[in-house]
Amino acid sequence: MEILNIKTFQRIDFIDITQEIEKKIKESGVDEGLCCLFVPHTTAGLTINENADPSVKNDIKLKINSLIPYKEFYTHNEGNSDAHIKSTLFGPSLSIIINGGRPVLGTWQGIYFCEFDGPRNRNIYIKILAG
Repeated sequence: MEILNIKTFQRIDFIDITQEIEKKIKESGVDEGLCCLFVPHTTAGLTINENADPSVKNDIKLKINSLIPYKEFYTHNEGNSDAHIKSTLFGPSLSIIINGGRPVLGTWQGIYFCEFDGPRNRNIYIKILAG
């Protein structure tokens, strides 16, 4: 298992980690298999979405913030209930097929780490399985 360290700089951000995941797959030497990603944090998540036009990630951030506002009448006393809700919607893990030593992604797809309670230092656990 590998650990990818991520430093976030904003309260809410989507960080493209596609190149780092491609590098980990290449270093593993696995030609066919699965790449499993897991975020061990309750206020962060993972997603796959468009990485060609940065306005898409900005639109996602705007919409998720309008649907789940930062300040509302939440009962959780840490002040980050919105981050917990957002991370639940995105989820803590992804499984990506490896083919030809590369992750199988669509033409415009990228892998994103989703920060909802930053800035923080975060980890992503990476397990690459051959087969």
